[in-house]
Amino acid sequence: MTASAAAAARAEGGPPGAAPPKQPPPGQPSPAHAAPGQPSPGQAAPNQASGQPVSDEDALSHGDLEPETEGAQEARAAQRELVAHAPAFFLGDDARFGGSAVGGSQHGVSGGQVGGDVYMGGRTEIHHHGTPGAAPDASGEVPRPYVEELAAVYAEGPAFAAALERLREERVLVLSGAHATGRNAAALMLVHRLGVPAVHALSPETPPAALSGHLTRPAGYVLRDLPLSRNRPLRDTHLFAARDQLVKTGGHLVVTVENSPHLPGVTPYPWSPPPAEDVVRALLDRHRPGEADALLALGPVLDFLAGAGRHPAEAAAFAQALAEYDGTAQALARLADFGQAAVEKQCRDWLGDPETGLRDKAFLLALAVFDQAPYVLAAELADKLFVHFERLQHPERPPVIPVFGPAAEDRLTLARAGGEVRQEQTDWGPVPQFMAAFHDERTPRVLLTEVWTSHPSARPALVEWLGQLARDGRPLVRTRAAAAAALLAAADLPSTMALLVDRWATARAVGPRVTAANTLTLAQLLGAPVVLRLLTQWCNDGQWGRRWTAIRALGLLAPLRPDLAGPALDALASRARADASNQAERDNLTESAALLLSAGQRRGEVLAEFVRLLYRDTPAVRGLALAAFARACDNAGEGALVGWYAETGMYQPDTARDMATLWRTALGDHIHTRAALQALQTWVHVATRRTDAATALELLLPALIVTADDRKRLDHELRTMRAEDGGPRPPLAERLLDVLRPAPAAH
Repeated sequence: MTASAAAAARAEGGPPGAAPPKQPPPGQPSPAHAAPGQPSPGQAAPNQASGQPVSDEDALSHGDLEPETEGAQEARAAQRELVAHAPAFFLGDDARFGGSAVGGSQHGVSGGQVGGDVYMGGRTEIHHHGTPGAAPDASGEVPRPYVEELAAVYAEGPAFAAALERLREERVLVLSGAHATGRNAAALMLVHRLGVPAVHALSPETPPAALSGHLTRPAGYVLRDLPLSRNRPLRDTHLFAARDQLVKTGGHLVVTVENSPHLPGVTPYPWSPPPAEDVVRALLDRHRPGEADALLALGPVLDFLAGAGRHPAEAAAFAQALAEYDGTAQALARLADFGQAAVEKQCRDWLGDPETGLRDKAFLLALAVFDQAPYVLAAELADKLFVHFERLQHPERPPVIPVFGPAAEDRLTLARAGGEVRQEQTDWGPVPQFMAAFHDERTPRVLLTEVWTSHPSARPALVEWLGQLARDGRPLVRTRAAAAAALLAAADLPSTMALLVDRWATARAVGPRVTAANTLTLAQLLGAPVVLRLLTQWCNDGQWGRRWTAIRALGLLAPLRPDLAGPALDALASRARADASNQAERDNLTESAALLLSAGQRRGEVLAEFVRLLYRDTPAVRGLALAAFARACDNAGEGALVGWYAETGMYQPDTARDMATLWRTALGDHIHTRAALQALQTWVHVATRRTDAATALELLLPALIVTADDRKRLDHELRTMRAEDGGPRPPLAERLLDVLRPAPAAH
């Protein structure tokens, strides 16, 4: 089965006039060599007293080196790289940074479940809905061939008919169910069965209050995995407005949600998945008509169907393997091997078989790190790993890599993997690449865990190789090194910390430290033990690099796990109370705290925490909150705070009050006034392109005026500001000046 992969659009620029970052932008290689006579980042620096080499880590620990720092936008760039390049199973569909789950991304179906890639007929099809860079509230039509292909193999299940009848009568249906139960595929099929002329997919970030405004055509609409919370419920009044609009247009709407308590007045329809046998039979009827009964009677098939809790996607993958059954003993063995036990045995066999050469084993491990990535990366970096293996096993002779080796097809066959040309998203647009992936998506995790825990003699080579990847100039390579290290940490945290993460965290160069932060972030997502406690301790560690790494990791982690935003902010505040020792560390604290405000739909709760710090903490923590708030506001990219506030936050009274409090305090604080005014200009520039942002500003500005000085400050900024291109003051600024003018006195 071809595993699904999440891809994220990466397009965000810094504010006009921002200094260029010292690190290359995402996707650009870093300089290969240091200046003549200077050590490259990470190389040993000479000890001036003894002349003996001193590692960056040792020198940094003793204060002999000043670590490299980043440009102002590098934290957000690192955040985008992590989401764009980490393997899909780390982040799932919940990696939201303000916009949709994967903005401008793929949506597909695997058997009875909507997922990432579309697995149909033995090949993977990538469908891009919408326009790259489109607004988060954009809707896109689901391609008709895609819907029809799903309809041809879809198993309805026992809950489908009643759900269809309810949708026909009420025009709006809220479908609730657990993860991986196929509710999203059901949503597509429900509206399709009604014979609608087209099916439109709405963004999950569509505010419930604005839902009816998107239902303008006589079509079927699906809003999949709508995120709900206490501050963002889906109310019956929202559905009443949507139903009125759908009656006018002749449309239908299905909203899918996880089982949620945030549905006041709404009675959702509980979704249950179709039986695994129905899913398998439906796919067999399409690919092997007339043979379903005989195939379902096979022993391995009966064993598979007897397993409890088979998800539709798993059943569809098994059906695909069953459709390829040719009656041979080998084919029957493949069916019997389907599952986790088979994956574990295969990985043990690969690594333990003396007949499998070191170069083949190196390729298998490299492919595990670069699964669902360009094949050329796995092949190139596998040879580097092979060199380390050769030096480890035969230290008496120099390693020799054959210039030419097995064909890609042969190597992938050995690895039980496949490859195809797909579009890879780059900073310059989509580029065709031959992508490689294991047939079973569990293989990478099992293989890396097996080599780390069962073959400790290979560790020195793996450590050196992953260290090289951590310093690579390509963001994808660095991120996959972090993902591999996170898997190893989940299996054996103490060894991984000692051999990999701590070395990277204490490096002078920025790249390894970012990789260390990514590793700890992903390890926490995997559930590795005590990572959060470790990050909290490292925030006040005596070593600068560990503090930097922990601070950055907390900033990266909170948007992926919004429930950790509070503990993360507390840990950052604890470091601020300790009085950060240098400007680089203070900047890192500010950047990481600003990232907390990109935590999806829970940003209102984070804003409330920021307000709490203004009144109940030390001046240093107050300064951190204001600096981070101004930094977060000074962002016009996708998922920025201004867009979220215009779409969602301004409609929540508590959030609107907290936003006004933070703006008013930052503007009135002499240390942060300039940064806040620059951020305000950013909001005005965004508002010239978005009517909802303009409305939000018109409502926000009066709340920022308490004293005459407040009015004068805002009036002067709006009168003197220029357009983004340096031209005259934008017309919106004139409208906002009218908002600021005091009402005439009554006579």
